[in-house]
Amino acid sequence: MAFVILVVEDNEMNRDMLVRRLQKRNFQVLTAAHGEAALEMAFRERPDLILMDMRMPVMDGWTAVKKLKESHETRDIPVIGVSANGLQEDREKAIAVGCIAYETKPIDFNHLLTLIQEFAKKAS
Repeated sequence: MAFVILVVEDNEMNRDMLVRRLQKRNFQVLTAAHGEAALEMAFRERPDLILMDMRMPVMDGWTAVKKLKESHETRDIPVIGVSANGLQEDREKAIAVGCIAYETKPIDFNHLLTLIQEFAKKAS
């Protein structure tokens, strides 16, 4: 059974690059362009992990993660926050709303892959 990752990213180029790299490593990847679409996808598909951009239009990542963690249906889905902003306060805010990790852009893909593989092992 494939490990399913929901990639939430409003920048199409960033989203496509991340999707291709994850698919090359045999992950099944779903996508959403903003937090509202991410919520709909998470409730419908129940991914194993979510990579959530924190700064997006329509609904930002902090709000989306907070809503995911408030629901008994989605609260156990691990979320890794992703942002171009590397400020400690943003990292702390992401962890406070429920992210299990926080990665800054440009993404260190090898580090991110290590995190994802840890969760994939726990899920299997």
